Amino acid sequence: MSQASNICGVILAGGKASRMGGIDKGLQCLNGKPLWQHVADALRYQVATLAISANRNLDIYQSSGYPVYQDRLPGFPGPLAGMLSVMQQSQAEWFLFCPCDTPFIPASLVERFLSAAADAPVVWAHDGERDHPAVALLHRRLIAPLEDYLAAGERRVMVFLRQSGGHAVDFSDLKSSFININTIEEIIKHQGTI
Repeated sequence: MSQASNICGVILAGGKASRMGGIDKGLQCLNGKPLWQHVADALRYQVATLAISANRNLDIYQSSGYPVYQDRLPGFPGPLAGMLSVMQQSQAEWFLFCPCDTPFIPASLVERFLSAAADAPVVWAHDGERDHPAVALLHRRLIAPLEDYLAAGERRVMVFLRQSGGHAVDFSDLKSSFININTIEEIIKHQGTI
């Protein structure tokens, strides 16, 4: 992974947020700042460029100044569709994906991914208990396999990453960095923790 200097960090904010009542999760505020902005702030010093994958409130996300990419596949087919759309429209070599609901992403994310990846085309975070397949670093050579996978009706992120020859990277010492904020109650619970 020696050619990894060209990394585009991508905030995944294109989901339906069904566990949050369908409101745009990325725009919900934690400590006075939208969730997506927490992720952007954590990533911007770790990557060459930033982009946002979003399907609603595009004007708000575009006002950030970052490129905003919509899913090219209809019907909110999941994180892989957002990943693919960005990879198809950006010229970056590598893509670091993080969901908008992970506001505590560590400053060492890219460094640890790169040091552990060797020649894998994709790596993802593991917090010691569970995988976080949407917190992942993917190479652009996975565009064609991902197109085929989605065209076949598949949607499972973990299955695709494993099929692609990737592996998890241990972040068990930073487990709390991968907390997901899925509900309004969790936003309230985590006020004051950043």
